[in-house]
This record gives sequence, structure tokens and C-alpha cells, in this order.
Amino acid sequence: MNERTLTADVVVALPKPRLDDLLAALRQRGYQTHGPRLRDGVVSYGPIEGLKDLPRGVVVHQEAGRYRVEQTDHPLYFAATPGADSWKRYLFPPRRELFHFQRDKGHWEAVVPSAEVPRYALIGVRPCELAAMAVQDAVFLREDFTDPHYHAARERLFIVAVNCLHPGDTCFCASLGTGPEASSGYDLLLTELDDVFLVAVGSEAGREVLQPLPWEPANAFWLSQAQRGLDHARQAMGRHLPDADSLPETLLSNLNHPAWDEVAARCLSCANCTQVCPTCFCWDVQDEIALDGETVTRFRVWDSCFSPQLSYLAGGNARPTVRARYRQWVTHKFASWVRQFGTLGCVGCGRCITWCPAGIDITETLAAVRNTPQPAGGEP
Repeated sequence: MNERTLTADVVVALPKPRLDDLLAALRQRGYQTHGPRLRDGVVSYGPIEGLKDLPRGVVVHQEAGRYRVEQTDHPLYFAATPGADSWKRYLFPPRRELFHFQRDKGHWEAVVPSAEVPRYALIGVRPCELAAMAVQDAVFLREDFTDPHYHAARERLFIVAVNCLHPGDTCFCASLGTGPEASSGYDLLLTELDDVFLVAVGSEAGREVLQPLPWEPANAFWLSQAQRGLDHARQAMGRHLPDADSLPETLLSNLNHPAWDEVAARCLSCANCTQVCPTCFCWDVQDEIALDGETVTRFRVWDSCFSPQLSYLAGGNARPTVRARYRQWVTHKFASWVRQFGTLGCVGCGRCITWCPAGIDITETLAAVRNTPQPAGGEP
């Protein structure tokens, strides 16, 4: 038991092997501990018990349409940037049963599944992903409507975030102010150095979990090392998006720009970008009838603005072309989203660039629209 009192305004150091104790303490409190793992050649999220499950020494190489992992001998557990997976599925799953009807003796009975959800402790949440959760909060936890499934999952989370000292080749969170350093939204915040984790407390729940562990106040050398790492990370981003605040006006004033045609000629409208995006929230409902005809189930499933069916209305399709759908996605993320929710819909994680099979780079599209004049006329 640590006899010193832990306060919220101090950064402490935790020996790396003691992260196992932290995860054990969370499980004792009823949390399922989930974090990054190397599985099938990709860093994804799933159950972890301790350091042995984390991708120690893994380096990720990413470019537009490319993702490759390399195993090295470096001592870091959280240096590998995530793959296509995002924490969004813990709050807004790709598929969720809403209710089902069961036939019993000629009558139909409605059955609503239990609202009880697991208590997850998410380990290694990066600053851009914290920002993505805040964006999803604005969508699903509005004053005029609160999604009950999202709310139930959100209030049962414990978040152990990690500052990002090793950004990926397609990351541009520094341009949007969503990384590489986290400022809020976590219970505990780790900064990984070679021998220790620096830990900051973000909530009373976080303080209670950390207090009994063998931490010590962080010394000036460790704090200076962490700051140098963050400063380097800001300069080491694989992509940059200058003057992001001007994008809403720029995009909405350039709806006829030829860049939309150039990208549409390459875009497959496959929806990969929206499926890996940690902030996209389009969804649809699907009804499934059991083969015996005794059960009908309604599911909520992820959808995409790249799906022609999403914009199909009575009498026709509002966005019948790939050009229209791609432009809708970009202008929503970087323009109309601001009017709806007061923030950009992008956090600069770079997943849409990495996982686009056509190698389309959204930062290049935005630069093209910004830097060349729009001709008069053209498709609205």
C-alpha cells in the first residue's frame, strides 16, 4: 500500500511491470480490460490481461492504401499505431439487436434485450480517439435525444489513455488539435518512457485505482523526457492539414471544384473509409425473419454515406454518383458537421487514408480544393 496521498494535479511514475497490477485492480472492480494486440498482422483491440498481451516492440508502417507491421526489439508497448479497428465499436457496435418479436401460440410477443452492458476498461486510448469519443458524444448524447444503448455503455467505461509519442505515417492529429497529447476525457493518462509509465489522474475513479500501487512522484528528468517526446511527435506527423479552421468556408464555396471529379474517378465507393472512421455514425435498421417463421428481429447496423441506398428517397436518389457521395462525406466532415455539432467530424487519425484500397488521401483532396480556383458553372 502506498502511504503517500495521490492528488489530481501531480504526475507520478509507475514501474512498467506494475501495469499488470493496474489491470488486475481494474478487473477486481468488475471491468473487462481491453487494449491493443497484434493479431493476424494487424494491431486491433481485444481482451488483455497484462503486458504480455500488448504489441511490445511492434512498429507500424502506413501509407495511402498500405499497412504493414514490423517486429523490432525496442522496449515500448504502446508505440504501434492502431489498424482499422477503433474503440467506436465498444460504444456504437457494428450490429446491435434492438428488439425481436416471438410468436407464441398464435400471438406475437415483443422482447427487448437487456440494457445491461459490460464494464470495459479501455487501455491505451490515444488522444485522437478520445477526441473521436467526444464527437460521438455530441451525436448520441444530445440535449434533445440520448441514445440509451450508447449512454449505458459510455457511463460504464474506464479509460486509460496514452499520449502518442510515435505518430503514424498517415496521422495528422496535430493539425486539428486532437493530439498527440491528451488533455481530458480519461480516468488515467499514461506517457510511456523506456523504463516507466508516467501517469496523470483524470478522475476520482482513476485516483482510487492508482492510489494503492507503488507509484512515486515523477522527477524532472522523466517529465522533461516526456515533453521532448511530445514536441517531437508534433513535428513527426506523417500528414499535415494547415489552417483547418478555414475549411468549412473553403469547402462550401467550392462545391463545383474539379478535384471532386478527379477523386471520384478513383473512388470505388466501397465505404472502407467510413467503416474504419472513429467518428462516422450513419446507421440503418434491418429486419431478419427466422427460417421457422417464429421470430422476427430488428437490428441496428452501421451504414455509410457511400452506400447508394442511404440517400435513396421517394422518387430517386439524392446522391446518385460517386462524386456526389464522396463530396458529401468530405464536406460533412470538414464543414457542415461544424454547424451541426460545433466541431469538425475528423480527428486526424489517418485511418481513411491507410485503409483506402485506391490510395486516396483526404489531406491531398483538401489541399487541392484549397489551393486551386474553382471554375464557374459545373455540377452543383
